Amino acid sequence: MINAPQKVRELLHNYSADKFFRIELTEEAIKLAGTYISENVVGKTSLEDCRHVALATINKVDVLASWNFKHIVNLDRIKGYNSVNLKLGYQMIEIRSPKDLINYEND
Repeated sequence: MINAPQKVRELLHNYSADKFFRIELTEEAIKLAGTYISENVVGKTSLEDCRHVALATINKVDVLASWNFKHIVNLDRIKGYNSVNLKLGYQMIEIRSPKDLINYEND
């Protein structure tokens, strides 16, 4: 959220704290993130990004939204994450930019 536009950061204030819960980093997520790196989806410097994707995958989120277009919201990377996921028996993960998730109403 640090690099997200101010308008996007402010959106979180529209929701009460009980709508959020913290997901703990597990050994399973650490291992899956390591596999993303060993399978060359991204480089070693992207470990935190891989953990983010791994946690979303393991916890079966509907959509992972990210502003990180270099290491997460990138068609080649998404294909790589999903290739590893399918190979290891996880479901594919939907990864999108927050802009893709905004519902525009007709005026």
